[in-house]
Amino acid sequence: MDSSLNDRFEDALSEHDWLETLAGTLQPKLREWLDALPEGVVAALHGEPLGHPLHPILIHLPLGGWLVAGLLDFLPGTSPDNEVAADRALLLGTVGALPAIAAGWTDWANTRGEARRTGLLHGLANEVAFTLNVASLLARRRHQRRLGKVLSGVALGIAGLGGFLGGQLVYRHGLGVGKTLAHPQG
Repeated sequence: MDSSLNDRFEDALSEHDWLETLAGTLQPKLREWLDALPEGVVAALHGEPLGHPLHPILIHLPLGGWLVAGLLDFLPGTSPDNEVAADRALLLGTVGALPAIAAGWTDWANTRGEARRTGLLHGLANEVAFTLNVASLLARRRHQRRLGKVLSGVALGIAGLGGFLGGQLVYRHGLGVGKTLAHPQG
């Protein structure tokens, strides 16, 4: 896909006054909450001990779990073993999303401009995917497998959009490139 097409798509999603207003309301509240945490926790969430952001490392577990669950859910001739494996992969990915979410919002607290708006959309898309996967796990537990598969399938698509926006944050806006996100960027 042409880079300018990616940028135009991102611009169409992120260039809205209401989004800037929402980001301007949420970001100070998040910073206040982060300021209440021990400094070492915030530094670890930024990836400072590693010398680079932690969030990109952590996203592999949720995305991997969700993708494996999706593949197992939609394989032809699904067996009970595949269903159990899909449920476990979905659970692993969903639980694994929690530290990725914490690190992502910690990094977002220090973004500015279009990167802040795009980061907010990235985070919200992935929060929706997380919530749909929790709902999928509950539906599966209640023996509503078809509903569970639909919910996690939609979640996987939304996580794909979130991943696209995450890619824009790195490759277009340079977030976290060569340093952690402990300092304002964007």
